[in-house]
Amino acid sequence: MSTDEQQVDESAGAPADEPSRQPDWWHRDHPTFAALTGFFTGLAFVILVPGIFAGILSAVFDDHTAEDLFPFVLIFLAVPFGLVVVPRTRRFGRYMALGMATTLVVVVGVSAVVLWYMVTYQS
Repeated sequence: MSTDEQQVDESAGAPADEPSRQPDWWHRDHPTFAALTGFFTGLAFVILVPGIFAGILSAVFDDHTAEDLFPFVLIFLAVPFGLVVVPRTRRFGRYMALGMATTLVVVVGVSAVVLWYMVTYQS
């Protein structure tokens, strides 16, 4: 082993010498990474953002004012459309919008079935 190889081996073991770690191949080049993360981000975004927004509004304002201000949450729901405009995040934004739309369809469908069941069998 030459002295050059020894220096390379010694420097490779020192984590302080690495400037910053690059993302793994899964995060950079895997074709389904943007799709999976975008879809589940959209799903979580639809569930969490309105709930957190309502919680903050009710903590800061009285009930009547919080109810009046709640429609402003629709501004946050425009985030995936902003991501679609930028070429680098276009695929992520499309799948985020798909996750949001799928969540909306599931919530509306389940609500309709539950409402139908309650009206038909519980009244």
